[in-house]
Amino acid sequence: MIQEFNKFREIVESYKRFVLTTHINPDGDGLGSEVALVAYLEKIGKQAIILNCDATPDNYKFLERIHPILQFDPAQHTELLEKAEVIIVLDANHLDRLNMMKSFISSSNAFKICIDHHLEPGVFANLYIMDDMATSAGEIIYSLITGASEQIIDRNMAVALYTAIMTDTGSFRYPKTDSEVHKIIANLIQAGADPAVIYEQVYEQYSANRVHLLGLALTNIKLAYDGKVAYTVLTRDMFEITGATDADTDAFVPYTLTINGVQIGFMFSELNGMVKVNFRSKGDIWINKLAKQFGGNGHKNAAGARIPQARLDDIVQQVLKQAALFIC
Repeated sequence: MIQEFNKFREIVESYKRFVLTTHINPDGDGLGSEVALVAYLEKIGKQAIILNCDATPDNYKFLERIHPILQFDPAQHTELLEKAEVIIVLDANHLDRLNMMKSFISSSNAFKICIDHHLEPGVFANLYIMDDMATSAGEIIYSLITGASEQIIDRNMAVALYTAIMTDTGSFRYPKTDSEVHKIIANLIQAGADPAVIYEQVYEQYSANRVHLLGLALTNIKLAYDGKVAYTVLTRDMFEITGATDADTDAFVPYTLTINGVQIGFMFSELNGMVKVNFRSKGDIWINKLAKQFGGNGHKNAAGARIPQARLDDIVQQVLKQAALFIC
């Protein structure tokens, strides 16, 4: 991606005002990538803000101590988008993933950059920096920032990038985690990222509401196809009883793959006006192809879909039926 990296640096040199954003229900990769990149831009004298459609989850609030993260309000922030010279979308490659911000960004005259590691991007940006072999958007941002010199990485950037890469590699256990990723992590630790502190912030600061919902999710795991498929269903009642939200379900679905013999895992969430499905798989099962049948997409082994105006039971049955075609 040398050509894309050079173009990115040319744009950075040419403009002053930047807005960074990421997908709905922002996760560690999206947030960490934003915070690292905005810290870099400010370090080289640019004006940059982070503006997301959804609030930062509680377990990632520590990143806001590095840089403020605004939640988009059309009444307050439309002018910020209108004045932006460059808009950078991180860890998302379709404007639909930006919810209410979609129309504002689509109509903006700003130069648009998409930095992502998912498959099959939509058409909306002037520059795409894409690498579906990267573990995370954070890994791409690391390469962008350190292209001229690794010395530019400071402690704040290191903390943010460590968070991004750690969370999207499943704490360094997913298949794309190779020796190069560990070299990056070693550099980030040397620059000031503390693995124990960051892990505690992300994974040991959950609310009781989330833990109670996780308990229901685990209790309700069911098996299908002779134990090769595992799935759990979260109903609207479960969310109401526990007081948890959709954002609290981050990292629930991987539990389905911890059961011996399971090849494919699903989590179905009944949300207002839609059913959300998380898809996971092991090995050579391209689960994103199944997600695409329901309007979603993602990675080979991890994908998602949001199906509007759907009945939960219907979607569960439809997805399970199609899953038969993907079992090894």
